[in-house]
Amino acid sequence: MDLFSEIEEPEREELKRLRKELEEANYKYYVLNMPTLSDREFDEKMHRLQALEAQFPDMFDPKSPTQHVGSDLGKKGFEQVRHKYPMLSLANSYSREEIEDWVRKLPSGVEIVCELKFDGLSISLWYEHGQLVKALTRGDGVQGDDVIANIKTIPSIPWRIERDDIPDFFELRGEVLLPWERFEALNKEREEQEEPLFANPRNAASGTLKLQDPKEVARRGLEAYLYYMLGENLPGKTHYERLTTAKEWGFHISDAIRVCKNVDEVMAYIAYWDTERKNLPVATDGIVLKVNNLAQQEELGYTAKTPRWAIAYKFPAEKQLTLLKEITYQVGRTGVVTPVANLEPVQLSGTIVQRATLHNEDFIKSLDIRPGDRVWVEKGGEIIPKIVGRADRNDEMSATPSLNDGMMYSFPDVCPECGTPLVRVEGEAAWRCPNEAGCPPQIKGKIEHFVSRKAMNIDGLGEETIDLFYQKGLLKNIADIYDLKLEDIAAQERLGEKSALNMLAGIEASKQVPWARVLFALGIRMVGETTAKKIARVYNNIDTLQWATAEQLCAIEDVGPQIAENIVAYFNDMRNLEILERLRQAGLQFEGEAAEGPQSDKLAGMSIVISGTFAHHSRDEYKAMIEANGGKNVGSVSKKTSFILAGENMGPEKRKKAEDLGIPLKTEEEFLEMIQ
Repeated sequence: MDLFSEIEEPEREELKRLRKELEEANYKYYVLNMPTLSDREFDEKMHRLQALEAQFPDMFDPKSPTQHVGSDLGKKGFEQVRHKYPMLSLANSYSREEIEDWVRKLPSGVEIVCELKFDGLSISLWYEHGQLVKALTRGDGVQGDDVIANIKTIPSIPWRIERDDIPDFFELRGEVLLPWERFEALNKEREEQEEPLFANPRNAASGTLKLQDPKEVARRGLEAYLYYMLGENLPGKTHYERLTTAKEWGFHISDAIRVCKNVDEVMAYIAYWDTERKNLPVATDGIVLKVNNLAQQEELGYTAKTPRWAIAYKFPAEKQLTLLKEITYQVGRTGVVTPVANLEPVQLSGTIVQRATLHNEDFIKSLDIRPGDRVWVEKGGEIIPKIVGRADRNDEMSATPSLNDGMMYSFPDVCPECGTPLVRVEGEAAWRCPNEAGCPPQIKGKIEHFVSRKAMNIDGLGEETIDLFYQKGLLKNIADIYDLKLEDIAAQERLGEKSALNMLAGIEASKQVPWARVLFALGIRMVGETTAKKIARVYNNIDTLQWATAEQLCAIEDVGPQIAENIVAYFNDMRNLEILERLRQAGLQFEGEAAEGPQSDKLAGMSIVISGTFAHHSRDEYKAMIEANGGKNVGSVSKKTSFILAGENMGPEKRKKAEDLGIPLKTEEEFLEMIQ
């Protein structure tokens, strides 16, 4: 090996490493909705990779991240459709100077349209003869997932345009978003269930749009802003004219769009929205600049990944350096121990931040942070403050040596609340306290969950009252609620006879709460509100559920092995059985309406698989129809499958297996005709 080869070798290895790192980051961002790099970090690594590939042309690879956009393909249950026009990403800039240079390099007299860059999931809507026929995600830029059933739950997206002046085909592109208000409500629900929180509205919108249940998508409340029209024989010769036309046709177009004639107007627009965007109901992370004249767009053309006639300016994430004073630990309802950073107060995005989650032991070790360090706290597009790094400990101004000198961070090995040795479940990052019956936060957390609005809905038993009753020995588990006496309640501080009567009335009313909500209220780990409803439909009383095996439970939609094991473990614990018996004696509804017998035998002896999304009825309604007509619902395709009730977005794996086995497919119209 010659001297030059030896010098180049580390850079060639860096090139390979960057390709692998960026592919992994793309997968986690687009498919898993779990970003590991900030936008700026990603772009910096991408620019470095581009420079290395230019330096070593012999290492060109068409599969390199520099040659294609990230892909959100990979979710099961959605049909993949090729885009009529490639969905490219935009070149990003983090410098106003770069934006000024980009504008000045354009031909003289070019108009520029400035728009807000909404932070959501890209969508392409196809209309044929005024009818919405496809709704595709970006995918890999060449093809995307058709999520039309979920898109139809967004009120601002019209299903049909009733006008005489629209072309036979046109495509509108935009961004699907979860408004801040809905994002906060969704995260509050997930926090109550001790499910992982969405880091930002973009992740929440992306995860929501790929759900298989349109009813749940509708409940979460997505929104959409549209910003580009494509097709043949479209009205208008400029981008702005087409957006104005789309708005007249009934599409949701932002009012913040402006046509700028020079660089000063562009910079004034950026300066205004850098502050004003914080008052918007949805998340934005920058400004998009586009050449207005469509003919000039064509003339400027495209690179392999981006149009030359457009660029995005990304607002810098707000980040501050502050002191990590100490790490404390919270124990949740299911025993998960979460480390919390207690910070020297710092102002971010108009709010004072004093605390930030540290997630788990692995997260702390990955950043190598300890009490006494000065840490970077960020709250850019994120509503939840997060720690993203630490200052150099060698800087005398950046750390308190007495707190971290020679010390390595060590996660506690016993519960900070009850002293029980912690356990770490294989495959999970969290440490957990197993002392469910004796750990105060777990006991109180279970009671708070039990009385919550979506569970038993018992007014008057808030967090403070539950803590008071626990300290006084009146509440040690959820069954004790039904043993509370008027005189015991009225004797407590800040409570009187009137409050006691109201509380007892709420407790009495809770005995009429239906079985599905009672099951949710029990607080079985990972059994959320929707899952409890699905289980209650199959097992219409607690006695049949108690004896169900994990294998039987896994046959229920959305019940996986972990949830099934949690349910079995719950009913194998004698302490839980004793509490359930007391609740039964108190008069709770441990039984739902009995499933009706078959109304006909039209499907008798048939095993039917349901796959895809449907226009006329939900999947659960079709399952009920199958059972009502003597058929059997099965989850997987086999030789015994009679036919597949196939919706619009039938899973490709099931389709292929059906073809291999010769299993017939029936549309929902054919199925409804079968059962009349």
